[in-house]
Amino acid sequence: MEGGGVSLAYGIQLPVQAQSALFAEGWEAGAGPADLVALARAVDGAGFDYLAACDHVAIPRRLAPAMSTVWYDPVATLAHLAAVTERVRLLSHVAVVGLRHPLLTAKQYATVDHLSGGRLILGVGAGHVREEFEVLGADFERRGAVLDETIDALRAALGSEEFPEHRGKFYDFGGLGQRPRPAQPEVPLWVGGSSPAAVRRAALKGDGWLPQGDPRERLPAQIARLRRLREEAGAEGPFTVGAIAEPLYVGRAGWEVGRRTLTGAPEEIAESLRAYRAMGVDQIQVRFRSRSRAELIEQIGLFGAQVAPRLD
Repeated sequence: MEGGGVSLAYGIQLPVQAQSALFAEGWEAGAGPADLVALARAVDGAGFDYLAACDHVAIPRRLAPAMSTVWYDPVATLAHLAAVTERVRLLSHVAVVGLRHPLLTAKQYATVDHLSGGRLILGVGAGHVREEFEVLGADFERRGAVLDETIDALRAALGSEEFPEHRGKFYDFGGLGQRPRPAQPEVPLWVGGSSPAAVRRAALKGDGWLPQGDPRERLPAQIARLRRLREEAGAEGPFTVGAIAEPLYVGRAGWEVGRRTLTGAPEEIAESLRAYRAMGVDQIQVRFRSRSRAELIEQIGLFGAQVAPRLD
């Protein structure tokens, strides 16, 4: 919703740091920190707007076969990658902020923003793993209401005041100082999720929306609702509408990349992705099919050099 004429932005949720069976490639199981650093540097060099890391504290056995237990901590990961990159922004997609007191979240992410020279985008979401909440003493049943208030508390705690104040139902604090402050005057806060409650929360409380895998055909109705809710509330200022694109493979793959994967010449892929901008999307999150770190780095470079310039 930042207006026409602006190029479609693009970012990536990094592999390796999250290895759900839904999307992880086979080679990631044997990958580690050196691979993550190499990929972050490739993304930085290819002009991507952001790189992202997920948030899960602990995965119960019942979900481990599908989700795996490989989930790097986003604060540690983004801070580490900030030190080996120069310009790419750092997104938590998404931080389950209801698991922690907002002053703790603010301390961690303000430090990341400070260390990175103001490159943080704080993506937040309600979470979905009951056992994580229970073991940490967080309220799973009321996680939506807690998230609503946590966003308000984070607005205060990540603002300009050294001694932020928040008075609410779940959290109440004041007279407690936190430095360093974020480098940015205002840290962008994007809200994740595609449920009616999540879309409403994004529209009314966020600076952007991170959908949870909405297919293309669902996006126009979701975006229309975002616009309507913001208009009715008199919400002003820039608002970034996101989308998660289909898996990509630039060029003609000599292997089976999957029926849903967008593949072909750069112009063909760009033409397909430009449809997102036409429906009101400001940034797309991309994921590439790959059989090795080297192939993924090649795909990242091809996208940045040959597809991205055609996204206008």
